[in-house]
Amino acid sequence: MQPLARLFLLLLAIILGACVPKTVVYQVPAESVPQNALFSKAEKLFQEKSYQEALEAYNEYLLHFPDKPLAGSALLKTGAVHTALGRHAKAREVYQRLISQYPQSSFAKDAQVEILASFYNEGRYAEIIQQAAGVLKQAVSRSHIYRTYALLGDTYLAMGSPVDAVTCYTSAYKTSNDLEKEGLIARLKEAVAQLDSKEIVSMLRQMEGGFPTGYLLYQLGLNHFENEAYEDAAKVLSTFSEGFPRHARTQDAQRLLGSIEIKSVYSRYTIGCLLPFSGRLKAYGNQALKGVELALSRFSSQNGRPLIKIIFKDTESDPDKGVQAVKELFKENVAAIIGPLVTAEAAAMEAQNCGIPIITLTQKEDITQIGDYVFRNFLTPKMQVKAIVSFAAETLGLRNYAILYPDENYGTTFMNLFWDEVLAHGGRVVGAEAYNSAQTDFADPIKKLVGLYYEVPKAQKSEPIVDFEAVFIPDAPKKAGLIIPQLAFYDIRNTYLFGTNLWHSDSLIAMLPQSVEGTVITDGFFAESAAAGVRDFVQDFVKTYGEEPEFIEAVAYDTAMILFEMVSRPDIRFRSELKKGLLQLSNFEGVTGLTSFESNGDARKKLYILKIKGKGFVELERR
Repeated sequence: MQPLARLFLLLLAIILGACVPKTVVYQVPAESVPQNALFSKAEKLFQEKSYQEALEAYNEYLLHFPDKPLAGSALLKTGAVHTALGRHAKAREVYQRLISQYPQSSFAKDAQVEILASFYNEGRYAEIIQQAAGVLKQAVSRSHIYRTYALLGDTYLAMGSPVDAVTCYTSAYKTSNDLEKEGLIARLKEAVAQLDSKEIVSMLRQMEGGFPTGYLLYQLGLNHFENEAYEDAAKVLSTFSEGFPRHARTQDAQRLLGSIEIKSVYSRYTIGCLLPFSGRLKAYGNQALKGVELALSRFSSQNGRPLIKIIFKDTESDPDKGVQAVKELFKENVAAIIGPLVTAEAAAMEAQNCGIPIITLTQKEDITQIGDYVFRNFLTPKMQVKAIVSFAAETLGLRNYAILYPDENYGTTFMNLFWDEVLAHGGRVVGAEAYNSAQTDFADPIKKLVGLYYEVPKAQKSEPIVDFEAVFIPDAPKKAGLIIPQLAFYDIRNTYLFGTNLWHSDSLIAMLPQSVEGTVITDGFFAESAAAGVRDFVQDFVKTYGEEPEFIEAVAYDTAMILFEMVSRPDIRFRSELKKGLLQLSNFEGVTGLTSFESNGDARKKLYILKIKGKGFVELERR
C-alpha cells in the first residue's frame, strides 16, 4: 500500500473512533428526590397491605432523609410492618432504634406503647405489667395514656384477672374519645361478665356512681339471676333500672325483672303429687297415697301450720301421662312435686324444664342427673350395699366375702356394687358365682365357690374350701329360701348370710326358721323400731287404715313432710329457694331414718340394719 493510502486509513479510524458515544456515571444529589412523594408511596403501599414493598419504601426514605421530620414516622411504620408480618421481636428492635435516635420525637412515645403491644402479641404479659408504669409516667398525650391503660386491661383479661382488667379499662375510658369508647366498652363488658358477685360488690363500694357503675350493677343482678337468687336479683336490677334509665343494659334488666316476676308466681302452699292410681303399678301408687295423706293430716293438726293443699294426678303407670300431669301442675302453680314411682324419668325431665322441684320415688339409675331440680328419696342398691358392708366391716370385723347372685340386672347390679364397697373397706371378695334365675338347683355355683366343682383324683379326698366369712345373696326371699339349705349341704356353715331389703319378709323365716337365724339385711323402714317417731307413725297409720305401713308408705310420708316443712319457711319465696333448701337439708328425722340430700339431689339416708332372730326381725343399728 502506498504511504498516502496508509495515512488516509489511519485518519479514517481516528475519525470513526471519535464518533463512538461514552457512558457518563454521576451521583444524583439526594435533595433532588421528592421526599414527600417517596413517603406517600410508602404509606400507600402500607395501606394496601403490600408490606414488603412498603418496608422497602420506608427504608429508602430513611436512607435518603434520616434527618427529616418524617423519619420518626417512617421508623414507627417500619415497626408496624414487622408487626403485621408477625415479626414482633424485629418490630421491638425498630421501636428501640426510634427511641434511641429520636428521643424528643412524639413518635418515640408512640414507640414505647408499641413495644408494650408487641409483648401482648407474644403473650408476654409480665413484661407489659413491669414496663407500663414507666410508659405512663413519660406519656405526653391523651392517646398514649388511653392505649397504655387499654393494653393493660387486655393483658389482665387475658391473664384471668377481671378485677384488674375492669380497673384499667375504667382508667382508659376517662381518656378515650367517642370513637374509642365503643370498642373499649365491649372489652369492659367481657371483663365484668367474669366477675363474681363478691368482687362486684367490692368494686361498687370503691366507686361514687360514675363509669362503670351501671355495668357492674347490671352484672350483679344477672349473677344473682343465674344463681337463681331471684329476690336479690330483683332488688339489684330494680336499683339499676331506676338509677340508670338510659343505660345500654336497662332494657335487658327489664326483661330479667319480667322473667323473675313470672318465676315468683306460684302457690307456695300447694304441692303436686304424681302417683299411679291405675295401670300395672296402681297397688304401689295407693300405698304411697296413704303415706302422703297421713302426712297431710298430721302436719295440719299442728298449731300454727299453714293450710297445705295437695293436687293428686294419676300417671296411669304411663310416662307420657306423667309428662302431661307435670304440665298441668305447672299451670296450677304448684310449689313442688312428689313422685312419680318407677316411671319417673320423663316426668322429671319436664319438671326440670319447668323449674319445679320434684322428689321422685324411684330406683331409676342416674335419675337426679337430669337436672338440679330433680331429687330422689328412695332406697337404692348403692345405699343398701354401703350400709351392709359398713356394718360387716366395722361392727363385725369381716374381711372375706363370697357372692351368689342371679344373672340378671338386679343381681349383677348388687354384685358389682357390693364388690366395690368391700374393696373400699379393705376387704376381699374371694368368690362370686352367678346362677340362672329360672333354676332351682344351685349345686354348681355353690361347688365352684368352695372348690368342689372340678373332679380330683380318686386318691384325694374332696373337702370344701370355705375361705369366706359371709355370703351375700341379692335375690328374692323365695329364691333365697332354695339356696340357703344347699349352702349347708356343702358344709358352708358358721358364716354370715347377707341379703337385701327383699329379705325383709316373714315368708323367708317361715320357709327356713332355723337356717336363717342370724341373717343380716338392711332396709329403709322398720315398723317395729323402738324410735318414738316411728312408733307414733305406725300407730296413727294402723288406726287410720287398719294395716301396718311398709317402706313405700313410710318414704312417701317422709317426702311429704319434708316438703310441708320447707314451704312453711318464711324465707322460701321462690321455687329456686325451695330447691336450695332441699339441698341444705341436714338429717331430717323421718320414719325412714335420718335424711339429707347430696349435692346431686340423691338422698343420703341412715338405713336400718336388721337381723333375723327367732320368728322375726330385730333392729341392730342404723347406718
